[in-house]
Amino acid sequence: MIELWPAIDLIDNESVRLTEGDYGTKEVMTRTPQEAVAFYNHFEQVKRIHIVDLMGALHQKPAEEAFIKDLIQTSERPVEIGGGIRKQETIDYYLKNGASYVIVGTRGLQDTEWLKTMTEQYPGKIYLGLDAKKDQVAVNGWTEAMDRTIFDVAEETASLKLGGIIYTDISKDGKMQGPNFELTKALVETTPHPVTASGGIRSLEDMNQLEEAGVKAAIVGKAANTTTFWEGIN
Repeated sequence: MIELWPAIDLIDNESVRLTEGDYGTKEVMTRTPQEAVAFYNHFEQVKRIHIVDLMGALHQKPAEEAFIKDLIQTSERPVEIGGGIRKQETIDYYLKNGASYVIVGTRGLQDTEWLKTMTEQYPGKIYLGLDAKKDQVAVNGWTEAMDRTIFDVAEETASLKLGGIIYTDISKDGKMQGPNFELTKALVETTPHPVTASGGIRSLEDMNQLEEAGVKAAIVGKAANTTTFWEGIN
């Protein structure tokens, strides 16, 4: 059964959503981060909560770690943290303060040896955030393109002790028009690691289609702030 991981994206201690990773499209959600965690605690279908420090991702260092530390304590579900995680000290900080997993993006993509070392020290605890415009990998808060595809990265990281790969198609993110089923399925077929899909997921139907493609979990952002989504889940 595909797992549901609702997302809380943070800027200045507020829960927000962006469209296609554009910080100029910031939209503040109706629930505060604390209210969102309390809401998700009520649903047995929620297996994990996905929290991202968006300004940390943009500025390449954590911006909301103290706030996130407090937020983790309110969750009854395992929590994973991403955004601006470039140093082992940050990984230590989050794991020691209650996070079950951390997501490494830019540093892991730019420094495979460092990523290998981190996965050996924290086997199964590190997820690789593979953000891309279709199949072209992007880094630094989605603002810079790399000359590599998601399939290149999948092959390069196949032997690492990752918890999994989180694939976000930036061109789908925040649009609520459905995820990139085709590329997500192709990624599942390329990597031995569990794949989590993110970007554009609207409904239980989308999740079911991802499950058929072999996807382990679905991260739901903007749709998780609508009553329609939860009515469909129940």
